[in-house]
Amino acid sequence: MIARLCVLFSCFALLSAQNLGVIDFPTSGSGEARKHFVEGVLYLHNFEFEDAEEQFRKARELDPDFAMAYWGEAMTHNHPLWRQVDVEKARNVLNELAPTPEERLAKAPTEREKDYLRAVEALYGPGDKAERDRAYHEAMRRMYEKYPEDLEAAAFYSLSWLGLGNGTRDFREYMRGGAIAEEVFAKNPKHPGAAHYMIHSYDDPIHAPLGLRPARVYAQIAPAASHAQHMVSHIFVAMGMWEESAAANEKSFEVADERVRRKGLGVDDRNFHALLWLHYGYLQQGRLEKAREVLEVMKADTAESGSRRTRYHLARMKAAHVVETRGQEPVEVSVDHEDLDDISVATDLYAEVVMALGRGELKKAESFHGKMGDSDEDAARVLEREAAALIQLKNGDSEKAVELLRQATSIEEAMPLGYGPPVPVKPSHELLGELLLQLGRHDEARRAFEEALKRAPGRALSVAGLTETRPSRL
Repeated sequence: MIARLCVLFSCFALLSAQNLGVIDFPTSGSGEARKHFVEGVLYLHNFEFEDAEEQFRKARELDPDFAMAYWGEAMTHNHPLWRQVDVEKARNVLNELAPTPEERLAKAPTEREKDYLRAVEALYGPGDKAERDRAYHEAMRRMYEKYPEDLEAAAFYSLSWLGLGNGTRDFREYMRGGAIAEEVFAKNPKHPGAAHYMIHSYDDPIHAPLGLRPARVYAQIAPAASHAQHMVSHIFVAMGMWEESAAANEKSFEVADERVRRKGLGVDDRNFHALLWLHYGYLQQGRLEKAREVLEVMKADTAESGSRRTRYHLARMKAAHVVETRGQEPVEVSVDHEDLDDISVATDLYAEVVMALGRGELKKAESFHGKMGDSDEDAARVLEREAAALIQLKNGDSEKAVELLRQATSIEEAMPLGYGPPVPVKPSHELLGELLLQLGRHDEARRAFEEALKRAPGRALSVAGLTETRPSRL
């Protein structure tokens, strides 16, 4: 199955696992344990959490009293930008160092290391996630101010700004985080966390130009990290740079699969996230044959695994393929909706509505729309109204269709700016523009496409629609 990838891309020899960036993080562990600790921190900055955990475990096996190794392993169980945290696992790691916070602090020989432990205690202490994130942020702020030369404290403080919103982008917080990462990057231009967190701070369509500088170098800073290879595409997608985005995700998927082969891992350890972005990049370039090949890889891996993770990615890729090809390339695959989130289910059902209407099967389209229901998720609500609008249009009620799409755009406009392949899979302003264009309302259509391109720069269908609204010069 891994061999299928090498048919799509030319596989390359991965550089050594030490190619993860450069940091200076002095600690009190023994010599060999410190090497594993530093490698663990490098993996941590690159969001390669499983490999980071492995290195921290090696460090504490070599030096069981090395308090910072336990700090590092506990940190791997918090994924702030993915809204994932396993408090129980993290607390179990800390308890292996010592049963109480006071006894754990006594294991750290320096005040600086005690402060790192105090911060991780706050991260996994009392309160709900938002309260723990805020307490950890405040602890890192104190460290940042207390140890101005400690670039690691600054880097983790930067990331803590981005973690405050629990997945909701607050520009004030993101710019603060980006500013701290800029400081680290200026002092150490090979620091993986600095480049990484700058990109996360700037990867929306408004601020993306600020992220071009780290995006140009992050992949070279950490060539052994699949996430680093992918991460630069956050900026490229936000700026409609499709060639660069596709190349980044090709490399990210290759690096991840080299790791799968090297470690003898299974299908669910492949980087489907990069594959989804790669598929989207190919569609935006009009490279439909390459997009179909990538989609076939996802279909085959889903058939082999059947995991929630594979089905989630297949649902999104299936819908993107249907949307970007205007339903001319139906994807004959059924996605099991069990335990998928509302947005993924709505995304898959929307694709089915589009395909059914393309086949002239109005009743079937209506049955799929009926399954969409009323979700609390804004993106799912947008898709439900889009599907309803397409059905109304097929029934001949264009004004009702326009009304439904204006409702959809109002919902989407209230959503935070996103990044990457659009959610909802069909931007509502784009669909509104396409409908208005069909109705000959060119001025309104032009404004709709312009709004679509503000949220998703460079989208091929929005660019094509905008072009059609302009009067011919012939």
